[in-house]
Amino acid sequence: GISPNGFKTVIDIDLMGTFHVLRASFQYLNRPGASLISITAPQGSRPSLYQAHVCAAKAGINMLTQCLAMEWGPAGVRVNAISPGPIAETEGMARLATTPEAEERVKSRIALRGYGEKIDIAEAVIYLSSDSGRYITGTIMNVDGGSELGDAGGDAIPEAFKA
Repeated sequence: GISPNGFKTVIDIDLMGTFHVLRASFQYLNRPGASLISITAPQGSRPSLYQAHVCAAKAGINMLTQCLAMEWGPAGVRVNAISPGPIAETEGMARLATTPEAEERVKSRIALRGYGEKIDIAEAVIYLSSDSGRYITGTIMNVDGGSELGDAGGDAIPEAFKA
């Protein structure tokens, strides 16, 4: 039910916005060791009902990241993206899980059984932009507690091995 203008707006903000920032940054960061990091979302690699606009935009960011990593790699410029999962105290989670019951349902399906924190995203950025990440480029890093893996709501650990 999204209008063509609504679809275009999401593409313009997410995909075109990322393109413009990366393109404008290159002239200032065109040197060995430079690191550019975009933010994407799980919808970039996983289809979601009623989210065609977001899925298309984020898939575009993922492919843009990988193409630019190939194109700018010879100059020593690394290009990566981070795909955050459910992060506590964000607008996205406030909209997705509007009640304590809904929040518990979401958390129960995540492999690590909880939300990440904003610091988890910040530390991923620090890692990718530091010398520790010097040989990483073209990567879409999931920082999501395993939520990208799918519904992990089962309990596969035998009782004898539980702490």
